Amino acid sequence: MESEGAKKKSKFGTYTWEEVQKHTKFGDQWIVVERKVYNVSQWVKRHPGGLRIIGHYAGEDATEAFTAFHPDLQLVRKYMKPLLIGELEASEPSQDCQKNAALVEDFRALREHLEAEGCFKTQPLFFMLHLGHILLLEVIALMLVWCFGTGWINTAIVAVLMATAQSQAGWLQHDFGHLSVCKTSRWNHLVHKFVIGHLKGASAGWWNHRHFQHHAKPNVFKKDPDVNMLNAFVVGKVQPVEYGVKKIKHLPYNHQHKYFFFIGPPLLIPVYFQFQIFHNMIVHGLWVDLAWCISYYVRYFLCYTQFYGVFWAVILFNFVRFMESHWFVWVTQMSHMPMHIDYEKHQDWLSMQLVATCNIEQSPFNDWFSGHLNFQIEHHLFPTMPRHNYWRAAPHVRALCDKYGVKYQEKTLYGAFADIIRSLEESGELWLDAYLNK
Repeated sequence: MESEGAKKKSKFGTYTWEEVQKHTKFGDQWIVVERKVYNVSQWVKRHPGGLRIIGHYAGEDATEAFTAFHPDLQLVRKYMKPLLIGELEASEPSQDCQKNAALVEDFRALREHLEAEGCFKTQPLFFMLHLGHILLLEVIALMLVWCFGTGWINTAIVAVLMATAQSQAGWLQHDFGHLSVCKTSRWNHLVHKFVIGHLKGASAGWWNHRHFQHHAKPNVFKKDPDVNMLNAFVVGKVQPVEYGVKKIKHLPYNHQHKYFFFIGPPLLIPVYFQFQIFHNMIVHGLWVDLAWCISYYVRYFLCYTQFYGVFWAVILFNFVRFMESHWFVWVTQMSHMPMHIDYEKHQDWLSMQLVATCNIEQSPFNDWFSGHLNFQIEHHLFPTMPRHNYWRAAPHVRALCDKYGVKYQEKTLYGAFADIIRSLEESGELWLDAYLNK
């Protein structure tokens, strides 16, 4: 019979990194946070950020990700206590995979400095004005139809206003989804459901599950859903060669920089996301999200079918989604697609985010147009930081990067857009060379 001491050790013991790294499969997953070892095998199913994001850190040190994603660390530690099974042995380093301990420590100190400087404090007026300008655009669009009718020119103006409102609502829901606006997570989640559900007709649960994976492991194959191109494109320098050597040719990838204009920006939101959102809500039983989503469609069709009829209201809806999709794709891809894309390399938080992201130069237009995602580096390093403070953090981040020789890239808006096409062309050429010669 197992002794009491053995039972106690099985519940709380000391472990080496080698032991921790054995627990990486679904149903048997351990993570390390602040040198403490947690068995999250069952908790992943209840994790608010989705089960996959924790799985991406199974067998690893998740301290930096844990700190980055949770604004109230004390509350989260309370929920994690029942999952605690031990800690690292005293002889084990705090970082796994030969990470630079000095860099990790300096980054931690930088975060503490930014917190002390008030960079994580929200200016409520900023977000109230942002929401106000979205609602104003929606009202102006409806008033134009009411006052000037459904002629082609007026409808085109209305569609532009609606697409602008949808795009800006997309940036706003992104703020609440990252818990960077309200003081409590509960209020952030509630307003997030309103903005993404009622103002945009999408699902908060779908967005959380997808987007947090992207932040946890940006540009990492099999972990970041944003680089899962469904075999329509090959990206980076590794995947094209891999596909070429295996003679995989779902499409003529050497021409992907051309057909990107036809199946990328035009179709992502109105076709792929539209289907994925409803499929996800139904399959996973996200009925609250579905109710919010339906409220958007009820509001839209009540407002516009009285002027356009059902058929043309549907056409207008899809045209707005078509324009919004272009806006969304170019802005979100300009900071990621041209960057390094590869399989898991187990880098520290700063290094991992910097190889996968770049910034776009600051201007009032760029800030508004991109929802401050022109500061993609700062956003990825500090996802809970309110976006109106990114500019304050940027010089400190750049200085830390310079200290450790980590490349900090900043581009013009036009140059960033051009780099998307350039990177697709280069990846296509790598694929063709490997397909024909290897």
